[in-house]
Formats: sequence, C-alpha cells, structure tokens
Amino acid sequence: MGSHSHEVTDAILETLKRAGIGLKAADVRFALAGGCAAYARGAAPSLHDVDFVVPKDDIPLAAETLTGLGFRMAHPPEDWLVKAFDEEDHLVDLIFRVADRPVTADLIKRAEPLKANAVILPVLEATDLVISWLLPLSEHSCDYGSLLPQVRALREQVDWNRVASVAAPSPYAATFLT
Repeated sequence: MGSHSHEVTDAILETLKRAGIGLKAADVRFALAGGCAAYARGAAPSLHDVDFVVPKDDIPLAAETLTGLGFRMAHPPEDWLVKAFDEEDHLVDLIFRVADRPVTADLIKRAEPLKANAVILPVLEATDLVISWLLPLSEHSCDYGSLLPQVRALREQVDWNRVASVAAPSPYAATFLT
C-alpha cells in the first residue's frame, strides 16, 4: 500500500466520522456496513466509500442531516440507496434495501457499538454483514476474490448456520460458502 491509499483511507475515515456523528446526534436509526464495518470489526482496510444501512422511513431525516453538514445528496437510478458526497467528493451510501430485502429496525437493533476512527458507532453484526455481502452476488457481480479476505477476517464472529440458511436460495452465495 502506497501513501496515497493511506491518504484515501484517512479521508474516508474522516467522512465516516463526520457523517456518523451527525446521524447519531439526529437520532437516525442506522448501522455502519460495507468495508468500513469490516474494518471496525478487525478486517484490513479496504475503504472506498462509507456504507450505512438505514430503514427507509429514516432516509429523509438522514438526508436532511447530511445536507445540513454540507453533504450534497444524489438520487441514483438504483432504487435501493441514496448517495451523499462531502466537499472532497467522498461518498456516503445510505442503503435502505439489501438484495431486495428492506433494512429493518431489527437489523439495526442487532448492530453493535464499536469504535470506528475514534467514534463509537453502531456496526452491523458480523453475521448480518456477511449476509449483506453474499445476497447481492449474481452472475453480473460475483467478485469472490475481494470478499474472501474480508469474510475470513470476520469468520470467528459469524453465525455460519444463520448465513447458510439465509443464503441457501442464492446459488452464488451458496457456492461462496462452500
């Protein structure tokens, strides 16, 4: 890793901190997901953007909160997330559906408070995090290579029986598990 990727990682972590503190202060129900969540759970940093899962009902408050912090909101054609960009164009994804399943209050409740860049934020429970990576796998997006190190780093924290039962209907997720 060159120094440039460290700068990128530090900048993403700053964005994470600002957005996370803001969402927490506004009482938005959310949890950290994606690469930043894996990092908070001990995986190597592979940080390109910040992913938060948010129940759909809380998206307007989350968007208003980030706008108030100087983020620029964007509504992409995909109908499962909204995007927020900070002044340096670092991206925060507010995800309200994962693989056609709505983000639920229960999912958020299972999240655990962990330290991410010196702030305590709710982080997706390891099992839910792995499920969130496996369910979207398809013939069009089937990048086992980047997932393996992340999943391996979390393996002790994961309830593999729950992963297997949720992933069973997806041939790509099931293949990954074997």
